[in-house]
Amino acid sequence: MSYILHIETATKNCSVAIGKSGSLVALKELYAENFSHSEQLHVFIQKALQEANIEMEALDAVAVSKGPGSYTGLRIGVAAAKGICFALELPLIGINSLQILAEKYSALEKALLFPMFDARRMEVYVMVLDEYKQLVKPTFNEVITSNSFEALPNDIPWIFMGEGALKCQKELVAPHIQYRTDIGYPSAQEMVGLAWQSYQKKEFEDVAYFEPFYLKDFYTTAKKKGV
Repeated sequence: MSYILHIETATKNCSVAIGKSGSLVALKELYAENFSHSEQLHVFIQKALQEANIEMEALDAVAVSKGPGSYTGLRIGVAAAKGICFALELPLIGINSLQILAEKYSALEKALLFPMFDARRMEVYVMVLDEYKQLVKPTFNEVITSNSFEALPNDIPWIFMGEGALKCQKELVAPHIQYRTDIGYPSAQEMVGLAWQSYQKKEFEDVAYFEPFYLKDFYTTAKKKGV
């Protein structure tokens, strides 16, 4: 049996989970409009360990939401994860934050999934997956207009989810588009299965050089095009 600590801080939801061989055994999280990550993260880690009835030394790996998302939230989460990995010489697992959000969707009817985070103004961070959570289009940022995503097939449902999807509701209205307003923020709970798969395959990050996935290059390119 293997214990993995999961840290999700990409949005306003500060979330920590403990998984045991792919099953959830403890979860501590709090959504706060003003971001509570710096105050709550280490407290939640300790409380989750207590709930799982294990010590920090019993961990076999640490999984962290690597982005995209909030610059501050990601920085805090990754710093904590790397610190624990360095101290205990544990492997680090990085998981795309949008992939974590998409795990909240469970239907298997043929569809395209659009997990989205709010970026700024009318921009979103988004990736496109099929109903089995297989990648269709990797993470990118999009300025939402009525023409957004028009290159993708629209003969199957499009499922929009996450806080970023709220920006689309006025611009993108069509029979094939569905808005899942009940799926808002990623949680460490949805990391458990993904991290366990990576752990079994030994898909680990280089702890020394690992950095959050901020999508900063996309911002730079967008600004230059607008000049």
